[in-house]
Amino acid sequence: MDRALYVAMTGAAQTLRAQALNHHNLANTSTTGFKAELAVAGAVGIEGTGFGSRLNAQNFVIGTDARGGGVQHTGNALDIALKPDHWLAVQGADGREAYTKAGDLTLDAEGTLRTASGLRVLGSGGPITLPSAAQVNIGGDGTLSVIAPGSAQAVSAGQLKVVRAGIEQLERSGNGVFSAKSGVNPEAGSGSVLTSGALEGSNVNVADAMVTMIELSRNFELQTRAMKAADENAQQAASLLRMK
Repeated sequence: MDRALYVAMTGAAQTLRAQALNHHNLANTSTTGFKAELAVAGAVGIEGTGFGSRLNAQNFVIGTDARGGGVQHTGNALDIALKPDHWLAVQGADGREAYTKAGDLTLDAEGTLRTASGLRVLGSGGPITLPSAAQVNIGGDGTLSVIAPGSAQAVSAGQLKVVRAGIEQLERSGNGVFSAKSGVNPEAGSGSVLTSGALEGSNVNVADAMVTMIELSRNFELQTRAMKAADENAQQAASLLRMK
């Protein structure tokens, strides 16, 4: 009975892990540029003595949903929506170069261009700093131009670093950012790489995520019933042994 109980317990534990991932996706349905994480359930054989038919459940994270989110025009000059397979280079929390689809940019008090989560946006020469009181315009190729207060002349102020990479070349590193996999050097984007005054939304399909949540809840209920049944059978077996 203990073996049946263990198999049901592992199934319930893996279902909870899958539910946590699904809840994380649901919680980011309104997060700019968010890419849903994908997972599948599988069976893993149990090593050691016993029948080969005994299997444990396992939840496998298989990657990231590559589909683009819906693009919404905002009219904000610092909002950008990147083209498919194009990523904005930012300085990650560890100081290394990272990539994101979150295009809701802001200028802090020191004029540093940052993402909404506070990461510094990179240009060809490192983090970008602009005059905080200037009017900023972003071209389709990522070029930055500023118009100082009291002036009508636009002055070039650098260019956003935008790279081109497939989702399979990147790995999730947390906080909505990705890093290049070992041995991958994303190429620089060229031509029209973004749309200014627009944002790409999350690609989470709310209806699918809700259906998955219900399905996982039912699976967890079945696993807990199996654990209860195994426990009851063990108690009945022990009772019969005591009677003898």
